[in-house]
Amino acid sequence: MFRNITDVRGVRVGHFTDLEASTGCTVVLFDEGAVGGVDVRGSAPGTRETEVLRPVRLVQHVHAFLLTGGSAFGLDAAGGVMQYLEEQGKGFNVGGMRVPIVPAAVIFDLQVGRACVRPGFESGYLAAQGARAGEIKEGSVGAGTGATVGKVMGPKLAMKGGVGSWSIEIGQRVLVGALAVVNAFGDVIDENGRVLAGTRDPETGRPAGSYGLLVNGTEIRRGVGRSTTLAVVATNARLSKEEVNKVAQMGQDGLARSISPAHTIYDGDTVFAAATGERPGDVNAIGAAAAEVVAQAIRRAVIKAEKVGGIIAHRDLREQARP
Repeated sequence: MFRNITDVRGVRVGHFTDLEASTGCTVVLFDEGAVGGVDVRGSAPGTRETEVLRPVRLVQHVHAFLLTGGSAFGLDAAGGVMQYLEEQGKGFNVGGMRVPIVPAAVIFDLQVGRACVRPGFESGYLAAQGARAGEIKEGSVGAGTGATVGKVMGPKLAMKGGVGSWSIEIGQRVLVGALAVVNAFGDVIDENGRVLAGTRDPETGRPAGSYGLLVNGTEIRRGVGRSTTLAVVATNARLSKEEVNKVAQMGQDGLARSISPAHTIYDGDTVFAAATGERPGDVNAIGAAAAEVVAQAIRRAVIKAEKVGGIIAHRDLREQARP
């Protein structure tokens, strides 16, 4: 096992990274399609084609998910992913024509690099074209290139977010994996509640604790729509569309475990889920595992991140703390 989302057979991940503009996009492809679902929990989402994932909708299978920077402008990159998939003969059959189903969601990273440069059609195409299984890049890549966390006191005191992934095996060879793009308003915390990355104290530069700042009445530097954590959960289990939506819903618990606070009015938190249908599986067990792999993927995103655009990362604080 590679301990990432591509441990689920038929799942591939590709990134497009623009370090100069501090933005990018990430694609999760399903070679044979997968039953898809979604749960949108944040109050400021930017999404495309999420409605087709809900129960009682005609379309059952997705062919890819796009996670992208560039705010709503970045949704244009989904067209490039569709173009790539069409060339591969993938898509929903409509009278002999193929229409690839590519739900997408965005993060707001325009304040980090060059706001006029956003992922577009070509970016999505290149990310899909480069999608691979096995070892995948994490940290300051793809949709996580310009991601930041801890914005209670404004972007200047935030830290670097990024892309992370994790997977586990449960039961009889049932795999559950997640990939997360972390651009949260709150802090990312470990299993003991210690801040890994988040709002920094203006005097010491160390994590100040967003939860404590909020409940103690610190004035918030308002940033509507500038924060979002996105995740994709994938499993090789055989699940119905209703069950896959339940897995996406339960996967949101991973945000609550690893981000403090999560699901604020400033976040657009969105979790996608997909089931490839290879193995029988219990939706409750898979949903519980989904929460765990999402939480671990979120933590890995900030642990693997590197400084971009002058925004310090978890590893920079770790280096400073060494004697």
